[in-house]
Amino acid sequence: MSAPVDLDIASPASLLIRALPGLSDYVATLEAMRRFTDERRGKALADELWLLEHPPVFTLGQAGREEHLLAPGEIPVIKVDRGGQVTYHGPGQLVAYLMLDLHRAGLGVRSLVTLLEQAVIDLLASYEILGERRPNAPGIYVGDFKIASLGLRIRNAYSYHGLALNLDMDLEPFQRINPCGYAGLKMTQVSDFRPGVEMREAGERLVEMLCRHLKRTPCWSP
Repeated sequence: MSAPVDLDIASPASLLIRALPGLSDYVATLEAMRRFTDERRGKALADELWLLEHPPVFTLGQAGREEHLLAPGEIPVIKVDRGGQVTYHGPGQLVAYLMLDLHRAGLGVRSLVTLLEQAVIDLLASYEILGERRPNAPGIYVGDFKIASLGLRIRNAYSYHGLALNLDMDLEPFQRINPCGYAGLKMTQVSDFRPGVEMREAGERLVEMLCRHLKRTPCWSP
């Protein structure tokens, strides 16, 4: 992962976008997020959004209970420091990790969650898919099916982790867990409603929606 980028906070607000190639190892990515968050403390460093895919992995959040891991099999299980229960990441899922200075952004945790959810709803709407929130259940649903999950960690008013949108992936591993701690929760994906959407295109649309709500100008890293 590249070094954090200095930002003149008096300049127009920007968001540095890093689109990571290939499949990003989960543990290495988690360590990079933590390191980024530690290094930026007390400094005027640019907020960043990382777009990526992970190889198959189950992650168990801080409130996660192992009873929700029904039959993980050969897929590794990693305990992590985000909020929430258990979820699955794998190829074909668009993952967006947002490293944000909440004080500078003027956001609280609840407003950040709402903003992330609305960005996904807007992205789905651009494909004529109706995404909705559910009370007390972070994430986005299409009818009775969940299509996107959210999980954040806030440390010293800096966020990391983010959201995962099921785009075009093998959904079978979700049957090996109680997704987000809900027994019988069914998952869906964008390709079930709009086949052929490419990862890069969906990522670019998500950046557009997020930057609109954050009132930021996207700056793509080479």
